[in-house]
Amino acid sequence: MAFQTATGQDLRLAADWLRRSELVAIPTETVYGLAGNALDDRAIVKIFETKERPLYNPLIIHVGHPDQINDLIVSPDAEVRALIDAFWPGPLTLLLDRTSRVPDLVCAGLPRVAVRMPDHGLTLALIQTCGFPLAAPSANLFGRISPTTAEHVKSQLAGRIPYILDGGPCRVGVESTILGREDGVWKIYRRGGVTMADLEPVIGPVEVVTTSEVPEAPGMLPWHYAPETPLTIGDTPPAEAKRVGWLRFRKAMPGVPEEHQFILAPDGDLRSAARRLYEGLHHLDALHLDQLLAEPVPEEGIGRAINDRLRRAATPRHPDSI
Repeated sequence: MAFQTATGQDLRLAADWLRRSELVAIPTETVYGLAGNALDDRAIVKIFETKERPLYNPLIIHVGHPDQINDLIVSPDAEVRALIDAFWPGPLTLLLDRTSRVPDLVCAGLPRVAVRMPDHGLTLALIQTCGFPLAAPSANLFGRISPTTAEHVKSQLAGRIPYILDGGPCRVGVESTILGREDGVWKIYRRGGVTMADLEPVIGPVEVVTTSEVPEAPGMLPWHYAPETPLTIGDTPPAEAKRVGWLRFRKAMPGVPEEHQFILAPDGDLRSAARRLYEGLHHLDALHLDQLLAEPVPEEGIGRAINDRLRRAATPRHPDSI
């Protein structure tokens, strides 16, 4: 079904579409999400179809209040409650044992579900208006650059969804951290807006899980977040690339036209760089150049999440995984 995609801030209209098993793009502090009723198989199928996302890649459920997890997660304990108290609403997703109420399709048939409470007033109000949680991966075509504005969503999903709830630019700019527990050990499955240094004072030592082509959690595929223009990390373009775009951390590349560069954080603030990362990739990709080159940022704090996204964006996609 083709839609005349509208953009606005009408909560009642957005909730009406969601109650009819349709999809709405929603703003969060991280990136925009493609949302459907998390407890409705018809809506979940549409998320996978609309994004062209493989069914083996699980989704994140977004709640409007911490108490909503009681229907989704088995017996949240004191450590889980401590994490919720410390980081919700905010860019932390918890991957925990699920109840029978969560549709298998949301979790790709896996025993755990990813849940978070986004830190955006418009979306929290929408979830409360609907009365049900929302499953919401990023509001872009599978594997492409995540959207941090309503316009980014529209550029990829216009005609595929009826409504984009416009909450302005995303404040964090990279996806949530995904944290789960295995045999009593807390593990990060995806780096994001909450860092290891933030987590360890609350729950103690945390490990990091490597990527996987059969993901246990969203965002674990080795290739992801990619522009259509080929991207590599470094400062040496291939010899055959005549028109090159540069994604830089603090300083411009000398001798390169200004219009072919995007500076993430002239002040060196890594959180500014995270907030502008996808904006920069969208901007350079729209120039239709031969090659994009990305400068890695310092490997510290949220910089680790930025470099993670750059590595995945630069990884060639498996031919049989498209």
